[in-house]
Amino acid sequence: MELGFETIGNATLICHDNGPVLVTDPWTDGDAYFGSWTLSHEIPEEQRQSILDCSYVWLSHGHPDHLSMASLEKLRERTLLIPNHVGGRIRDDLLEAGFKVQVLQDREWTRLSPRIRVLCIPDVNQDAVLLVEVGGRLIVNLNDSGDRGQGRFVRRVIKEYSETYLLALSGYGDADMMNFFTEDGRRILPYAAAKTPVGQTIARMAETYGVRYFVPFSSMHKYQRADSVWCSEYTTTLPDYARGFASNTCEMLPAFLRHDFTNDSSVSINPKERTIRPLDPKDFGDDWSERLEADEVKQLEQYFRAVEHLGSVMDFLRFRVGGQEHVIEFNKRRFHKGITFEAPRNSLMTAVKYQVFDDLLIGNFMKTTVHGGFGKGSLYPDFSPYVAKYADNGKARTEAQLRNYFNEYRSRDMVGYLRHQLDAHCVRPLQIQSAELLRALLPPGSNTFRMAKETYWKMRRAIL
Repeated sequence: MELGFETIGNATLICHDNGPVLVTDPWTDGDAYFGSWTLSHEIPEEQRQSILDCSYVWLSHGHPDHLSMASLEKLRERTLLIPNHVGGRIRDDLLEAGFKVQVLQDREWTRLSPRIRVLCIPDVNQDAVLLVEVGGRLIVNLNDSGDRGQGRFVRRVIKEYSETYLLALSGYGDADMMNFFTEDGRRILPYAAAKTPVGQTIARMAETYGVRYFVPFSSMHKYQRADSVWCSEYTTTLPDYARGFASNTCEMLPAFLRHDFTNDSSVSINPKERTIRPLDPKDFGDDWSERLEADEVKQLEQYFRAVEHLGSVMDFLRFRVGGQEHVIEFNKRRFHKGITFEAPRNSLMTAVKYQVFDDLLIGNFMKTTVHGGFGKGSLYPDFSPYVAKYADNGKARTEAQLRNYFNEYRSRDMVGYLRHQLDAHCVRPLQIQSAELLRALLPPGSNTFRMAKETYWKMRRAIL
């Protein structure tokens, strides 16, 4: 292709300027989340070769469906473009592994070819947005990042272009850590079970950003472990993205496409869908009957005690491994608020060793029970971000390190940072509470439900 782009796989964008130049988040080989995830569709040979021929590889964040080491091994001679994340973990790990790494400065354009340049915006959650200008058109690659304060800046850039494309995570939300249980052992029905028409959310998102086209992105996976395949009921299929989509300003394009700017043509790529046969967790080293060794119990406790924030918001963490329980007490005088995790030994200790606890949560085979109203039944905002984002990836575990971490992101964009705080602590909690109430009272497809959703998006646009 002389000039244009392709989308394939999970969150892979391939940009061309007289040949392949840039690929984002290439996941072409291997599994993710301790074998829980695999790609939903095959990567056709033509796109696979284009990925290999790219000079630059951009990686948004550290999740294994975006930063796939099995895939990167085939791209060792390429230049890896990395967001300027506070803590620099991805940069440091890839340099140590022998890759050629270039850190993109926050909100500065970098030219990759005569007609392609990129601008990267890292966020406080250790994710990032990539703006790609291809021959005067703008592609906005949000992947999993959402709007964490950078939305207004992105919308300003979008207004400078007449032809704009938004690529963003969308779907029912099966990756949002659904394996929750009540204290008496009953599974809690996940948010994704509501199956609110995906197209409705896509249309509102696209209109909020002011783009001309939307491409479904960053949610093309299937579950394959026998202990997580239950989530398959809640994954998003390709036809689901269009359900409920209606917009006067934006057009939805296929999830997998080849868009040629030289003749303004768009061709759908139709890769073969994978058929899943549930695999035994033992195939990935997980035997649920295995117990922790004494030194592993110590490693587990050291790992979580290092995250100082946990001691200020909870009384205990309990781990059930191979039928044995191990408790980390943060408050010996009180034993009320806490979390119980039931996990297989190998994946648990691998997550601790390599500091990738988010991989366990997203894999949806570890069982999670919240006690004493901790987080009002959620791991946000006091567990998941502090362990998986700020500590594991941001290297900020102590209160002092956290202050420096937040101060750095605040200094980069004071207004955006404050808007994100307003959204995180005011708008989103209200959204979650309202959504639960609406689902309890109204059918998801009713006019009243749709009107309530419209009201939320209008309020969000007004505040942000």
